[in-house]
Amino acid sequence: MAETEFNLLDEPWIRVMTKNYEIKEVSLTEVLIHSHEYADFAGELEAQNVAVLRLSLAVLYTVFYRYNVDGELEKIDDREMAHDRWEDLWVEGHFPEEVIRNYLKKYRDRFWLFHPQTPFYQVNEAKKGTEYTAAKLNGEISESSNKIRMFATRSGERKLQLTYAEAARWLLFINGFDDTSAKPRQKGLPSPGAGWIGRLGIVEAIGHNLFETLMLNLVFNQVGDNWTDNRPVWEKAPKGDERTEIPLPNNPAELLTLQSRRLLLIRKNGFVTGYYLLGGDFFQKVNAFTETMTAWSLVTNKSSDTEDFQPKRHDPQKQMWREFGNLFFEERESENEKIGKRLPGVVDWISELRTEGRLGKIGRSSKITFRSVSVQYGDKDFFIADTFSDSLSFHSDILRREKHMLWGRRIEDEVKKCDDLARLIEELSRKLNLSVGSEQSGEAAKAEFYRQIDLPFRRWLGELDPQNERDCGYEYAEKKCEEWHTTAIATARRIADKLMKNLGSAAFVGRVVQGKDKTYYCCAPKAYNSFLYLLFQVYPLKNVDAKQCNDSKK
Repeated sequence: MAETEFNLLDEPWIRVMTKNYEIKEVSLTEVLIHSHEYADFAGELEAQNVAVLRLSLAVLYTVFYRYNVDGELEKIDDREMAHDRWEDLWVEGHFPEEVIRNYLKKYRDRFWLFHPQTPFYQVNEAKKGTEYTAAKLNGEISESSNKIRMFATRSGERKLQLTYAEAARWLLFINGFDDTSAKPRQKGLPSPGAGWIGRLGIVEAIGHNLFETLMLNLVFNQVGDNWTDNRPVWEKAPKGDERTEIPLPNNPAELLTLQSRRLLLIRKNGFVTGYYLLGGDFFQKVNAFTETMTAWSLVTNKSSDTEDFQPKRHDPQKQMWREFGNLFFEERESENEKIGKRLPGVVDWISELRTEGRLGKIGRSSKITFRSVSVQYGDKDFFIADTFSDSLSFHSDILRREKHMLWGRRIEDEVKKCDDLARLIEELSRKLNLSVGSEQSGEAAKAEFYRQIDLPFRRWLGELDPQNERDCGYEYAEKKCEEWHTTAIATARRIADKLMKNLGSAAFVGRVVQGKDKTYYCCAPKAYNSFLYLLFQVYPLKNVDAKQCNDSKK
């Protein structure tokens, strides 16, 4: 078996979907040069696609930070130049082939999956780490020796070995999303936590083809603030030391190729049968704004009594539209105003592009799509429990700065009203249960409301067109919101009525309930009347066509 084998620049290993919805494997070089011919990445998991996307972006950041679209050496040195460079690429509609090939050719020796000194994304020192089988490397089953999947997608020999192409994809995944189960080999070393990407609530923009997706996530608006020359991992000497705390990377390529783990694949008879693993590089996640693909949450530093931002993982129980305010709306009256939220960098970037009119190729009436991806861990990130993703499409003009305050606030308000309505359904269900002597919560009814409201809300959001303001100003926004209120009320009443219909006579008689502080009487008619009263506190009758509500309810 050759010491040097399977070069990722030449061998097919990245799964993509063609525009004819066929799945094929291509090399890293081909996926970049022919990205305009593909619809999207098509790996085994969306989380794996994120890892491949980030690798691809690292190449693009490095190349086009240094070279212009004609392949001439011309480093970006300010924000205006960065915006112009991005727009030049966007107008081309594809990535220039020669400059990408010339760059990758220089570092070809660093892209061998198997190499005696510098295997890609691996170090030989990992041999002293924990040894795992291929079943643990495969993120579809992520099976260790003490955690067997009951219904694994692979079995027998296929579970114990991976092709080189499969192993390359999962190598990226495990580096970014690994759990914390591996123990340090040296005493006293700190825990680096889950892999860096696993700590994030990934938000990525999705274009009409893979080229547009790569471009929309190529965020150039930090140039001139804190960037240094991009230095991806293949331009640096390999590091074999275990669990190393490093400064926050100050350039995207270094962050996107962060070696969260020290890895080394084990191959036998042309297959990968396992790997070795040690903890790798990590840094403090607070205010890590070089990262542009995550949601953020505001946290209080108790020692310094200051407020900072840290990456926020997505809640698997929440549809993406329910996080609209946190992901897409930043209410700011002036640029210097301090606010309690921070948008994902890619959202802020696209808002900037849309405002400046640099997204002309998308078209004035086109929608923009965002996708959220996250990994759910269990027991202090000790194992991967699940992976999940969602997407949301809406008119790109909603992100334009001059439209944002009107439309962002209105959409956020409607999401909050839906949450209020869900709580009313939950409380009604709980009280109906109490009326027959049951302590069961109303969580199931609340979940049913969100299930029924999900597609209608997405449809309503997708139909909003801020350009209609040219004709009717704010009246259009009022009209669209009133239309939604009719749907929301009808859905809530339909669920409430069904809850009432499923009750027996005992619920209408009711019973005396002992609360925490007082005793009170609970019966179905009282609970339902209270629900209706509060329902129209959320949606005042003057804003709703009552006849339409009743017709929709039927």
